[in-house]
Amino acid sequence: MPDGSRPTKPLRSAHSYGKMDRDGFIHRSWMKIEGLPDDVFDGRPVIGICNTWSQLTPCNIHLRDIAEHVARGVWEAGGLPLEFPAMSLGETQMRPTAMLFRNLLAMEVEESIRGNPIDGVVLLGGCDKTTPGQLMGAASVDLPTIVVSSGPMLNGKFKGRDIGSGTDVWRFSEDVRAGQMPMSDFLAAESGMSRSPGTCMTMGTASTVACLTEAMGLSLAYNGTIPAVDSRRRTMAHHTGRRIVSMVREDVCLSSIATRAAFENAIKVHAAIGGSTNAILHLLALAGRLGVPLSLDDFDLLARDVPLLVDLQPSGRFLMEDFHYAGGLPALMAAMAPILDLTAPTASGRPLGEIIAGKEIYNDAVIRSVADPAKPESGLWVLRGNLAPLGAIVKPSAGTPELLHHRGRAVVFESIEDFKARIDDPDLSVDKDSILVLKGCGPKGYPGMPEVGNMPLPAKLLEQGVRDMVRLSDARMSGTAFGTVILHIAPEASAGGPLAIVQNGDEILFDGANRRLELLIDESEMARRLAAWETQPKPVLATRGYARLYIEHVLQADQGCDLDFLVGSSGSVVTRESH
Repeated sequence: MPDGSRPTKPLRSAHSYGKMDRDGFIHRSWMKIEGLPDDVFDGRPVIGICNTWSQLTPCNIHLRDIAEHVARGVWEAGGLPLEFPAMSLGETQMRPTAMLFRNLLAMEVEESIRGNPIDGVVLLGGCDKTTPGQLMGAASVDLPTIVVSSGPMLNGKFKGRDIGSGTDVWRFSEDVRAGQMPMSDFLAAESGMSRSPGTCMTMGTASTVACLTEAMGLSLAYNGTIPAVDSRRRTMAHHTGRRIVSMVREDVCLSSIATRAAFENAIKVHAAIGGSTNAILHLLALAGRLGVPLSLDDFDLLARDVPLLVDLQPSGRFLMEDFHYAGGLPALMAAMAPILDLTAPTASGRPLGEIIAGKEIYNDAVIRSVADPAKPESGLWVLRGNLAPLGAIVKPSAGTPELLHHRGRAVVFESIEDFKARIDDPDLSVDKDSILVLKGCGPKGYPGMPEVGNMPLPAKLLEQGVRDMVRLSDARMSGTAFGTVILHIAPEASAGGPLAIVQNGDEILFDGANRRLELLIDESEMARRLAAWETQPKPVLATRGYARLYIEHVLQADQGCDLDFLVGSSGSVVTRESH
């Protein structure tokens, strides 16, 4: 190892590799199968590289290459890099929804880190649920931890213009259903949308989480925006490999960076970038693992006066490539400096203020000023009322301003199957002022809380030129989606929340400015309906395996949808030997 590089604190890995007895023999000897020389076990920090690479997760398809660059940095800094796999959650591929398996990934990552002789970990992820799941698992062990995200794919191209993954899919699909886009164009756009490895290049959940990871100091600068195929992401990976070795020597654990200040910075940045609604679930779950006090209301209160500063789809016009070339997250955060905690520590070893000091905006059409924002309303509104006693959320920057205060008649769908069967029925009793209500799509009810909350509009209304309606459900929606969509209603219908007893024709009031969501029936009628619901037979959604475990233990959306027995930490100490 380089001179002066030995850690002052005994290495966790020394319990396995540092003993001159039978157990030490076993641990070292079997690792030497990999061709490792004797001296790598002589006090080098052992760095786990937790990789969610998979051909079933196209967003992460290049992470095998990224891992090599991390390993170079680890070797160079005097560490021993050891790559290990973790379950990969392909957002566009997994059924019934990748969110069902986020907590399973977190369990796997937690036990892989705790059970193996590693001193620090680099998390390689990108697709929507991989980074949150990895961070949740790592937080419950609390070793030195740093993230390298996949990075966004290149801008999509169609007929000479940029198109955005997800966001334009929803638009094109509605245009096809309205008879305004031929199928030939729809398929041509499909071929031009995803042109490189990487995550959605809109501000979907993957890009949101990558940016928030950077904002919290859990990665090096520009992690959130460097395009996946840009050589600078590999350079950043190399630097990350170097840095994790230093973090181990300095004993910089995840919990020392992911403090309350870091979460507050992330929530404010989330508003400024027009981040995905899904991020609220992931941050709440991560805070629960770390014991950081964080509530649903914090997302509204902390970001209430933060406007939309990044003009990026789905809330604006541009894409992630444009955001990076305009200066990336450091430039945005420099513009936001007066409202951020600049003393917050980061994985780089420097406080946030030093990281963003002097960073410039190179394109003020993409990264706007506080004086001239892309939109005055951003962040997430947390709604409460008799229809959402534990809360619901809406993303105002993605909605239609005229619909942010709306009273309408409910058109109710009892399940996603019911919705798909009837939404295009020409006899469906619905008009542009109706409110579409979808039940049975919460954490327990689906199970897994799918991204179906941005319900496609009725075909007959699309043909009339209607492009947005108030929609509400206990589901989620893709971070790439848009519309006046009320999500995450808690308690969910399948847990006996008031959503379960909404009937066709009921009037609903959505008052965004006052954060209200009310079912306009009297209390006695609500009590009668809820009592009747309790007596109805309930469907059995899972009888075995992880899905059954999930349904029995998943928390509601206002608590981040973690499993109740995973909240908190078990730490990194394992005292018993394997032989």
